[in-house]
Amino acid sequence: MSRLTHIHAPEGVAPATAYTHVVMGTGRFVAVSGQLALDEDGEPVGEGDAAAQARQVFENLRRCLAAAGATFDDVVKLTYFVTDMAHMPAVRAARDAFLDPERLPAASAVQVASLVGPEFLMEIEAFAVVPE
Repeated sequence: MSRLTHIHAPEGVAPATAYTHVVMGTGRFVAVSGQLALDEDGEPVGEGDAAAQARQVFENLRRCLAAAGATFDDVVKLTYFVTDMAHMPAVRAARDAFLDPERLPAASAVQVASLVGPEFLMEIEAFAVVPE
C-alpha cells in the first residue's frame, strides 16, 4: 500500500470527482517536466488526435518516473496544459489506463493559447514522492 495519504473532501470543500484535493506523503521529491506527444526519436505522435497524444504523453511520463525510481502510484500532482478543454476526456481516459482511478493525485487543468508547436494538443507534468 502506498505511503501517500489522499484527502478527497477536506472539511468544507466540495468532493473532487476527477482528482484528489490533497495528497501528502514523505520521501524523496521527484519533478517531471511537462511531457509532449513525442516518440523516443523526438517525432510527434497523433497529430490532431487527442487520445493518441494523451496515451503517448502518459507513456512518456511513465518512463520519466521509472528513471527516477518512481511509478504512477507515487504521483502526488499532475498539471495538464491543453489547447482546448475539449481534450480533457481523452486525457482522463489515458490517465485512468495508467493510474488507479480510486487514488488519483491532486491536479490542475489549464487551457493555453499554444504549446511549443502547433501539432501539440497537450503537455502534462508530474510531481511524485518516493520512499527514501
